[in-house]
Amino acid sequence: MTTASPDHSVRRLDTATATTCDPRALLHLHGIDYHSGGRQLLQQVHLHLQRGQILTLIGPNGAGKTTLVKIALGLLSPSSGTVDRSPGLRIGYMPQRLQVEPTMPISVQRFLALAPGAQPADIAAALAEVGATRVADARMAALSGGELQRVLLARALLREPELLVLDEPTQGVDLKGQAEFYRLITNIRDRHQCGVLMVSHDLHLVMSATDEVICLNQHVCCHGHPEQVSNDPAYLELFGRQGVQAMAVYTHHHNHEHDLAGEVVDDPDHVHGEHCQHRHGPSLLHNPRKGG
Repeated sequence: MTTASPDHSVRRLDTATATTCDPRALLHLHGIDYHSGGRQLLQQVHLHLQRGQILTLIGPNGAGKTTLVKIALGLLSPSSGTVDRSPGLRIGYMPQRLQVEPTMPISVQRFLALAPGAQPADIAAALAEVGATRVADARMAALSGGELQRVLLARALLREPELLVLDEPTQGVDLKGQAEFYRLITNIRDRHQCGVLMVSHDLHLVMSATDEVICLNQHVCCHGHPEQVSNDPAYLELFGRQGVQAMAVYTHHHNHEHDLAGEVVDDPDHVHGEHCQHRHGPSLLHNPRKGG
């Protein structure tokens, strides 16, 4: 019988140190390098996430975003660098996509019941929170893109996460649905005071739903508040000025809600005429390697 050697790159945040320095700290990645197949996919990446914060990773395809998420989750070990997690950290993960066999007759309720420890009351509450109660008895294979993403988010919430990790959460959702989904994520953060680590291609869409942005292209090109990043030379260089102009800063103004079918519904918690706002966390300094 062989025993796997311990991964010294992963450790828990020291409780005393975390309390002294940052009592809300959930996750800290320091100096992360990752190599695969002779290629360097990540180089000296740093990331810090705390309770109540939404942090979004943006970057082109192949930038290493999903690889970094897998390292944060412990699914991959970095080639070098350290991953510090809060002791006993509960993580809810929503994958980029889920392939459902069209002939599989599994219902939404049955799918959610497969989550460890899931009880009927918990499932009902999670579906209600993400606005998907009406699809509880529907077949998974029959769901629309927006419905499926909400069900996957409900499953992540069944873990009562302190950290919610969302990899391209609006995959297969139209623009109107994406705006509503990002607002839902903000509401979940506010309600649970969990940290949120999110991957996205579109800074303009997550503008109103994120506190900090890291622009990644194997290394950290720039990071900070969304407005900071959208005007950073490294961001402009990475996406091109035409692309950036096409992705004008997105601010979502509305006085109504949409259901899963896109119909307008009443929202007793929403004040008509108010604007959806985003919060700012502590400012982050730009990486001196930006654009390199």
